[in-house]
Amino acid sequence: MDIVARAQGMIRNPRGEWARIAGEAADTRALLLGYAAPLAAIPAVAGFLATLLLFGGRGVASALVSSIVGYVLGLVGLYIVAKIVEVLAPKFGGVADEPTAMKLVAYAATASWVFGAAVIIPLIGWIVALIGALYSLYTFYLGAPPVVRVPENQAVVFTIAVLVVAIVVNLLIGLVVQLFL
Repeated sequence: MDIVARAQGMIRNPRGEWARIAGEAADTRALLLGYAAPLAAIPAVAGFLATLLLFGGRGVASALVSSIVGYVLGLVGLYIVAKIVEVLAPKFGGVADEPTAMKLVAYAATASWVFGAAVIIPLIGWIVALIGALYSLYTFYLGAPPVVRVPENQAVVFTIAVLVVAIVVNLLIGLVVQLFL
């Protein structure tokens, strides 16, 4: 399936798309480089352009470095969250499998990346991006039962557990990055 059709399916009909995804073979590297990397570039490029629009030509190098670092760390964070899913899924009755965990995490992030394009719009863009992030969280919840086979009655708690651990991990990554910048 091509990237555009998959992204449209994840946004327009996530339940139906998850049913298709659950039956597909997966490869962590292919998902990360072939799906996540291009889509994760959307908010990174939009954020860079928004910075240029806001500050004109001043700080181009800084904005570019910031966008690139954010993009790379976003992909690293995605991989880490997939590892978290792989570890936590069995504790909630699901399966521990790296490619399957990456399927859930990468495809669930679709709305966040696509809606992230809106950050180029002053003020309201961040609201649209937040809506995309919340929708991605919802699609993660929908995808947990068919993809990593977490029972329906455990999907909410599993989603919250992954979210909390992911927030803590991302905060730690942020702290480490601040030490080196």
